[in-house]
Amino acid sequence: MRNRILIIDAFADRPMTGNPAAVCPLDKWIDDEMMQAIAAEMNLSETVFFVPQGSDYAIRWFTPTREVDLIGHATLAAGALILDELEPDASAIRFLSKGQHLDVSRGSDGGYVIDMPSLTPRPLKNPPAGLAEGLGRCPSEILAAKHYLCVFDDPQDIVLLSPDFPKLGGLELPGVIVTAPGEGSYDFVSRFFAPANGVPEDPVSGVAHCCLAPYWAHRLGRSRLSGRQLSRRGGVVRCLVDGDRVHLEGKVAFFLDGWISS
Repeated sequence: MRNRILIIDAFADRPMTGNPAAVCPLDKWIDDEMMQAIAAEMNLSETVFFVPQGSDYAIRWFTPTREVDLIGHATLAAGALILDELEPDASAIRFLSKGQHLDVSRGSDGGYVIDMPSLTPRPLKNPPAGLAEGLGRCPSEILAAKHYLCVFDDPQDIVLLSPDFPKLGGLELPGVIVTAPGEGSYDFVSRFFAPANGVPEDPVSGVAHCCLAPYWAHRLGRSRLSGRQLSRRGGVVRCLVDGDRVHLEGKVAFFLDGWISS
């Protein structure tokens, strides 16, 4: 087997920032076991595979340990590759996965926009035992959608978190988003932990912002927002809440281009 694979940094102002994704364009699907082995070998938070499906593209995502059902940053990276090289005359392309669609279009200032489903969080009446202990700090509010959303009052609370990943990995939902009001040009800040998916901390998460954007839009009373994820690599996500969809905009940086041989 010989397949092209790239590492593309998403939500990145320059190479080696933002969230790196391994992107593997295919002519046809390969075995699930091989895709999982490639993702484990790449050892990034996500490896994305896509194949043409009519005028669109079918897409699948793998962490180093399992297949997952919705990823933002790797989809943005894959869309940038298609718009940059495979369909340079297109203004937007569509990915299809299990009955849902994700669109990637050209954005402003050389960036790209991904259109994803909104994941509106709801307050939890009975937060799970071990969540606050796993974070090492007690949030002021706990909500949930696809993942837990823990709200703090001070951005420094987010910076100083040092989670107990085994405890967080044992919770019912696969990930924990933490957030606080932003400072300066950012409306909010966040981090995202997903040890149950084999990703202790995701550097800049599109799926997390599908939850963060509607939460902060409701809290701040406006639909356009700017968030910064406070991982070591860091990244900025510009958000627009549009009904039951969220538009996330950011730049990408092409870092590595090569081939898989096996």
